[in-house]
Amino acid sequence: MIRIFAATPFYLQGVGALAHVGAVAARHGRKPGLIIDARVRPLVGDAIRASFAVPPREVAFAGEVTDGNIALLSQEMAGCEVIIGVGGGKALDAAKGVALRIGSPFLSVPTIASNDGPASRGIAIYDDTHQLVRVDQLPSNPVAVIVDSAIIARAPPHFLRAGIGDAIAKTFEAQACARTATRTKQGTTATHAALAIADAAYRLLRTHAEAALASVNRGEHSEALEATIEACILLSALGFENGGLSIAHSVTRGLLRLDGAKERLHGEHVAYGVLVQLVVERRPNATLVEMAAFLTRIGLPISLADLGVRAVTPELIETTAAVILSSPHVRATDRHLTQGDIAAAIRFVETLPARAPRAPESGVTYVISHGAGWTPPRVCPTPGARSG
Repeated sequence: MIRIFAATPFYLQGVGALAHVGAVAARHGRKPGLIIDARVRPLVGDAIRASFAVPPREVAFAGEVTDGNIALLSQEMAGCEVIIGVGGGKALDAAKGVALRIGSPFLSVPTIASNDGPASRGIAIYDDTHQLVRVDQLPSNPVAVIVDSAIIARAPPHFLRAGIGDAIAKTFEAQACARTATRTKQGTTATHAALAIADAAYRLLRTHAEAALASVNRGEHSEALEATIEACILLSALGFENGGLSIAHSVTRGLLRLDGAKERLHGEHVAYGVLVQLVVERRPNATLVEMAAFLTRIGLPISLADLGVRAVTPELIETTAAVILSSPHVRATDRHLTQGDIAAAIRFVETLPARAPRAPESGVTYVISHGAGWTPPRVCPTPGARSG
C-alpha cells in the first residue's frame, strides 16, 4: 500500500529568528513580497525589514480572508517571486492565498502559536460575514516556517492556550484514523512517522505546557515554551496532515453554530472536542477525568458553559450533535455513529466539571493506550451516570 508523508522542508525556531527571514526568503526568489498583519507590524516590521538585502514589497493586512481581498492583494504582489506572510491566522492565510493565486512559494512567519496552520497547506476562505466558504490547499507545504519564540512569549497567553488545545488532540485523532484505515490529507493511510510525531506532540505538551503558559503569563522566554511552540506549530501540523483528523475536529463544526462558542478560538473548540472523542471511544472514566483536570489547569474549556454557551438545553445538544455528524472526519471511528451517540457523549462531557477538580494533579499517565483484552466501558447517555 502506498503511504505519503509531506512536510515543510525548513523549520527555524528560537529567540531572534526574525533576523533570518530575509536570507531564507532569498533562497526562493529575488523579488520578495511581504504581507504583514497590521496589528503586529509596529512590533516586528523593523526587525523583518532589516533582515533583507533587497527591501521587500510590503502590504499591511487587516481584513477578512475573502476571495476579493486575496484578488486585491495578488494585484499588489504581482511579479513577486516569493510571498512571506507575517502575523496571525488571517494574515498567513491571506498570504497563502496570494502565493497560490500568483504561483509563488510561500514562507510562513507566525507571531502567535494558536494553531498549526503556519506549517500546513490549508487556506481557510471566508465570506464578508466571516462564514467559512471552503478550505483551499497550497500545492505543497510552506517552503519555510520561521518562528521567533521571543515574539510568541510576548503574545497574549490565550493564543498559546488555544494552540495547546488544538495540538493535544492530534494523537487521539491520528490513532483513530490508523485504526480505521482512514485516508489522510495526503490521500493515503497514516504513516508510522505521523503517529509517532502526533504522540510526541502530546508528550511534550503534557510535560511542558503548564510551565510554558506560566512563562508567557510573565512575558518571559523558557525552554518549556520552546518545546510547547514546537509541539503546537510543527509537530501538530505534521501529525494532522499525515495522520488525519477524527471526532475532536468534527466537534468544532457544531460549536461554530452556537452563540457564545462560535466566537472562541479554534483550539478551544478542539479541546472540548477531545473530551467528546474520548467518550465516544469509550475510554475509562479515570482517563476522562484526568484529561478534564489537565485542561482545567491550563484554562481550556471542559463544558459548553466554559465556551460561553449560556443555556445548554437538550434541544441544543441534539442540534449540535446533528451538525457534528455532518463532518466527514466523524467517520474516522471504530463504529458507526448516530446523532444519539454524539449527543450522549456531549451530555456525559457536561458532567465532567463536577468530577475534574477531584482528579490527581501528579503521577498521571501521559500515554493513553489499551493492552490486549481491553474492553471498552459502557457510556451511559444520562448526565451523571457512571460508565463501566
